[in-house]
Amino acid sequence: MDFRFDMSAVEAVMLAGVRIVAFIMIAPPFSYKAIPGNVKAMLSVGLAIAVAPRIVPGYHAQTTGDFFVSLVLELVAGATLGFLVWLVFAAIQSAGSAIDLFGGFQLAQAYDPQSMVNGAQFTRLFQMTSLVLMFTSGGYQLIIGGIMRTFDAVPIGVGIDLSHPAALIVKAVTQMFVATLQIAGPLIVVLFLADAGLGLLTRVAPALNAFQLGYPLKIMITLGLGGMVFVALPQIVSTLSKQAVDVLVGVS
Repeated sequence: MDFRFDMSAVEAVMLAGVRIVAFIMIAPPFSYKAIPGNVKAMLSVGLAIAVAPRIVPGYHAQTTGDFFVSLVLELVAGATLGFLVWLVFAAIQSAGSAIDLFGGFQLAQAYDPQSMVNGAQFTRLFQMTSLVLMFTSGGYQLIIGGIMRTFDAVPIGVGIDLSHPAALIVKAVTQMFVATLQIAGPLIVVLFLADAGLGLLTRVAPALNAFQLGYPLKIMITLGLGGMVFVALPQIVSTLSKQAVDVLVGVS
């Protein structure tokens, strides 16, 4: 039996695995620390093998030096793509932080080493809920499909043109702030009006000491209206998942 070992195919799969593992370590929901590292590694290898029929035919074996350069290029490409996806979903965390800040929950902030989020109740609640929704709604499949499609536009070993991702990062940051205002803006306006009303009440009747009533009032408003924002999270996660795929495709 004549058994041939195609080294160029192995190199192509290794390069694809480097891009995918760099992406998974940064992009949500796979970057969550509760997911074991060996699971992430097996997922990266499995996806690299799955994309092999797409990348192996156009790949040619390289010298050792060129191969290590290609490894670095794939690492940069995967990290850049993962950071772009992280920026898209950072809007949910930013919205939770804004609600915590204006609702008076910011003093109870703590660092969550699992999700690497430093925030109060609504920040962590929104972050955990978005992760669950991405897995239950199939949003993670869209993210995986997006990273697999990048191999068609950016072949392995070629590297990614960083000028285009830089423009996309600026656009993604702008969209993140806009999405944050769209998610938490109405509640922030209500809390601001409550503060303004309490300030006017203090000027009219200083003896009432209305600002002492402000803390429980703002907490009540935040808990009441925050539930409405929480109910809208499934649609928000679905929209952001589609935006993340558009960003991945737009890089190429």
